[in-house]
Amino acid sequence: MSSRGTIMHGLRRRLAAVSALAMGAALAVAIPTTASAAARVDNPYVGATAYVNPDWSAKAAAEPGGSAIADEPGFVWMDRIAAIGGTPGAMSLREHLDTALDQGANLFQVVIYDLPGRDCAALASNGELGPTELDRYKDEYIDPISEILADPAYANLRIVTIIEPDSLPNLVTNAGGSAGSTEACATMKANGNYEKGVGYALHTLGAIPNVYNYVDAAHHGWLGWDTNFTPAAQEFKKAATSEGATVADVTGFIVNTANYSALKEPNVKITDSVNGTTVRQSKWIDWNYYVDELSFAQALRTELVSQGFASDIGMLIDTARNGWGGSDRPAGPGPTTGVDAFVDGGRVDRRIHAGNWCNQAGAGIGERPTTAPEPGIDAYVWAKPPGESDGNSAPVDNDEGKGFDRMCDPTYTGNGRNGNNLTGALPNSPLAGHWFSAQFQELVRNAYPPLDGTPGGSDDTQAPTAPTGVTATAKTGTSVSLSWTASTDDTGVTGYNVYRDGVQVGSSTTTSYTDTGLSASTAYSYTVKAKDAAGNVSAASSALSATTSAGGGTGTGAVKVQYKNTDSSATDNQIRMGLQLVNTGSTAVDLSTVKVRYWFTPESGASTFGTACDYAVVGCGTLTHSVKTAGSAAGASHYLEVGFGSGTLAAGASTGEIQLRLNKSDWSNFDESDDYSRSATTSYADAPKIGVYVTGALAWGTAP
Repeated sequence: MSSRGTIMHGLRRRLAAVSALAMGAALAVAIPTTASAAARVDNPYVGATAYVNPDWSAKAAAEPGGSAIADEPGFVWMDRIAAIGGTPGAMSLREHLDTALDQGANLFQVVIYDLPGRDCAALASNGELGPTELDRYKDEYIDPISEILADPAYANLRIVTIIEPDSLPNLVTNAGGSAGSTEACATMKANGNYEKGVGYALHTLGAIPNVYNYVDAAHHGWLGWDTNFTPAAQEFKKAATSEGATVADVTGFIVNTANYSALKEPNVKITDSVNGTTVRQSKWIDWNYYVDELSFAQALRTELVSQGFASDIGMLIDTARNGWGGSDRPAGPGPTTGVDAFVDGGRVDRRIHAGNWCNQAGAGIGERPTTAPEPGIDAYVWAKPPGESDGNSAPVDNDEGKGFDRMCDPTYTGNGRNGNNLTGALPNSPLAGHWFSAQFQELVRNAYPPLDGTPGGSDDTQAPTAPTGVTATAKTGTSVSLSWTASTDDTGVTGYNVYRDGVQVGSSTTTSYTDTGLSASTAYSYTVKAKDAAGNVSAASSALSATTSAGGGTGTGAVKVQYKNTDSSATDNQIRMGLQLVNTGSTAVDLSTVKVRYWFTPESGASTFGTACDYAVVGCGTLTHSVKTAGSAAGASHYLEVGFGSGTLAAGASTGEIQLRLNKSDWSNFDESDDYSRSATTSYADAPKIGVYVTGALAWGTAP
């Protein structure tokens, strides 16, 4: 991803009462010395050493096989006001931060989770605050957390937050009268306190320069249908612009938080069909548009950008419990006797229904925390600590506000949210967040990739051969694309780690990788290492030196844009143009991954804009268009971005004419004479100063 421009807010310190526990913890710590804040980065996980929670690590290490993962970093959950000051068996927030410094970590991960009326659709994770207690949420929860995180003693820590799991998605799917709706969710939608609470948290924590906010975005089995997908992105935008927050307070989003949806489905693709019937018709997929979390996360990222979030936002995926290994993991596709047999026989996610979420039987540890593993993905993380229960399987009296949800009862035959199926939950589970030894041991047994020294694991100690032939296949002003020759291994290579100037910047499961967010006209040194399922890592490849292009970069992909000027005056109150996209390659292009940018300057007048499509061969309804700020380059402080909702562009084909226009909201005049992308041509011609981006990378044109 490209480098994110830093937007600093004045740090607002609210003079509200701090809870007694939190204040007690603060008084027990010596007054911190002043520290200089760490430089803000695009992806906080790149080059970071993450904090390992000793509370969780000790429990994991005490379990059979648990030592294999006891040193993995994960998130600390602030699931009630008392957690800020510490609870029996758990350190306070300040103690965690101090321990992170003692460990030499420079990245700390924390879940913000105590909204009013929390988790309106799942009783097991209800919270302590009532639906109307927004002021308590602000004064007694967010403000004390903010005061601690803003302490100069922690200024050199990159602090990653997950903002309120399971809240905003509930407003989309469980508050509108459907089979899965609840009265509690309808209440929270009506009073707006989920949106206000999330907005306040983003605004308050986003004011701290070293905090990186990621908003929870559920999972593909919740929001993957078209009736939920775009409305969810719109709901996220609404919350992110509430209570003083702006999209600049959002570093990115996280999917699959505390859930079990498979990271990748190797045997089932959404485009598959069986005997002419699409797999989307199967009972498991049920017309969803996604079968796994990686494809969902990448598509959701594109949609969020089109809704107005920054073009360089990143996604996190919680992989703590979605490995689905063990003896029940299918080795290949299911039989082709029908779509249900094909999907059910091949899917690695072995849940009874994709709506099942509580302490799932058969689940396993997933991918270990990994930085920049795929395009658009900042990291695989462990948001839900393995071994912490999702909820109690029978009623339990408690003072944590947590109820009894029948979805945690293995004998319950379900409801409208899981298609009236059995829950698939493990028996004898404790309260949500409490240690569940039986579940931890099952997760370890079913880990995928397997864990060393555990059933299904490996005692393999032989590292793969070093990759060879590292080559730069494409370069722009902000990116370098690499490829290399595959390594070999006695048990099989599972992926590759990519290093820029000696620091790991990403991983790939193929023999290619694109490194983004670079500076123009700059030389970088790249090496690649192979890894296997046992965690053995090869020696580094020979180093490759690659220098990025000058200026904003020039695209070299297999698409181009043609332009004609349909505006006879350069000084009137509209900018008008005709565009057409042409596929110059030999394979079809997925239009949903394509964005076209026309750069201009608005001069004086209003800073908001209206855009319109007057005519398009592909249909104006299939297009998105909006104006975004671009920086201070001459003639290019803003750009009109045009996107395509769906469809493909065949090799050698053109979209045909697209007629567009834009205006300032006050209809004041432009001076287009110095605009970067404008040309005087009145017939279609190649436009090298209009950019075409494919999956976020410049594929055509020279950027300013």
